[in-house]
Amino acid sequence: MERHLLEPFLPKNARLMMLGSFPPKPEKWSMNFYYPNPQNDMWRIFGLVFFDDKSFFERVEGRGFDETKIKNFLRDKGIAVGDMARFVNSARGTASDKDLEILETLNIAKTLLKIPHCAALAATGQKACGALAKAANCPIPQMGEFAEAEILSRKLKIFRMPSSSRAYPMRLEEKARFYESMFSRLGLL
Repeated sequence: MERHLLEPFLPKNARLMMLGSFPPKPEKWSMNFYYPNPQNDMWRIFGLVFFDDKSFFERVEGRGFDETKIKNFLRDKGIAVGDMARFVNSARGTASDKDLEILETLNIAKTLLKIPHCAALAATGQKACGALAKAANCPIPQMGEFAEAEILSRKLKIFRMPSSSRAYPMRLEEKARFYESMFSRLGLL
């Protein structure tokens, strides 16, 4: 059994919370933050969407991403980040969704209490989306779309987004178009 090593990143002004499934082993991390593996394209997607530059959040020196730059950007935009799984069993010791059994999920209601302006949750991959839809008691939406849910008397949009993993068979630019559409619909662009 593995425990998640990071607490959710919850800027007080967050209007959107991005939720993945579970991080890779720490030896694959380039920073002590979400989507830390240089092989994961989440921060390249953000770079393309917001700055038309997939390298925008990459470190100038060395491999990986600039944690401070990412956190400052997320605070400025009002975007929270976390993972749906808090405890998992991994069949092969990887963070691949196909190898993960989620034993305990993030308490969404408790988390939402810390981000009172949040109106949307976005699952970044199939495993995260299934766990989020179950927690929100809503149907799983089509890719790039949302389902409506109510948690703590708060109406929320639950988005299903493509995984930012390079193992997911979709070009980076196509993934970025899905995210750009969501950010635009939420007034974050």
